[in-house]
Amino acid sequence: MTTLASTADKKAGRDGVDAGLARTGVDGGWAAKTMVDAGDEPPVGSLRTLCVLFADVSGSTRLYERLGDAEALHAVDRCLKRMVRVAEGYGGRVIKTIGDEILTVFGLADAALQAACEMQQRVDDLPPVSGIKLAIRVGFHRGPVIEENNDVFGDSVNVASRLTDLAKAGQIITSFETTEALTPLLRGSVRELDQVTVKGKESETRVFEVMWQGSADMTMLSPSPVVRPLPRTRLKVRHQNVSILIDGQRTHLTLGRELGNDIVIADRRSSRTHARIERRRDKFVLLDMSSNGTYVTFEGELEVALKREEVVLRGRGHICFGRTYAEDAETVDFELLD
Repeated sequence: MTTLASTADKKAGRDGVDAGLARTGVDGGWAAKTMVDAGDEPPVGSLRTLCVLFADVSGSTRLYERLGDAEALHAVDRCLKRMVRVAEGYGGRVIKTIGDEILTVFGLADAALQAACEMQQRVDDLPPVSGIKLAIRVGFHRGPVIEENNDVFGDSVNVASRLTDLAKAGQIITSFETTEALTPLLRGSVRELDQVTVKGKESETRVFEVMWQGSADMTMLSPSPVVRPLPRTRLKVRHQNVSILIDGQRTHLTLGRELGNDIVIADRRSSRTHARIERRRDKFVLLDMSSNGTYVTFEGELEVALKREEVVLRGRGHICFGRTYAEDAETVDFELLD
């Protein structure tokens, strides 16, 4: 197991995951032909189908601010040690810890799910630290991964990482592909949450929650979740002479000053990647990612300022970047179509 001591290293670790396929030169979409136990040492550059699990301590930044470095580090370390012991107890192999997070692989989806549930329970059993209740977020996904130098790379690792980002404190999130690999008994402990846009994926991903607390609600879950058909809602976005339709084929678009964006904003007060519009089931969400904010006006209403926030777009209106509409800002118009 590799341990990276600094919390600041987490982003670098995840960026390394994204670069793994290009470095190895192997197509991550190939299916593994054999399954072996996750605890075995893999040959260099081998391709296997595994369950990749990320688990991180939720709100660790606030812990360090409230408790100071020494006490917060001790609290995070207690969580990590419990998670490592649980993972190894279910036959998992801990690849590394990245700040307040562990990356683990399992041979079987059932083992990953059971380990995730026990991780949650073991951390939930810890007493509050100076009045702060410790909690973790867990995400896992089953698929082909490339193993090299006791590390894992590929699209499946990226998906597991993004699922963890979607999870809230005390929550376990997994994918449809993983639920299909579960035994019927354990499949009854998951419920479908939504279809979401996962970074790096063009199509929407079906996201499931694992009900780990054993409440009475679990008995009400259907073992084969039924997805209701989505309304055929579309969003038309117009900038100058360019119109883009977000629908079932296109699930998101980016807006900003950099030329790689779907819509390029010339205003110097806009950020390189200023904002993003995502389709989430039957809704379209505008997310501000800028330094100077995004300003949204819904037809007939007052202007709304977003500062690293998001809003559901409705009806019709316009969006401004880094300055208000009254400041003669460059605008993007939007209209919701039935």
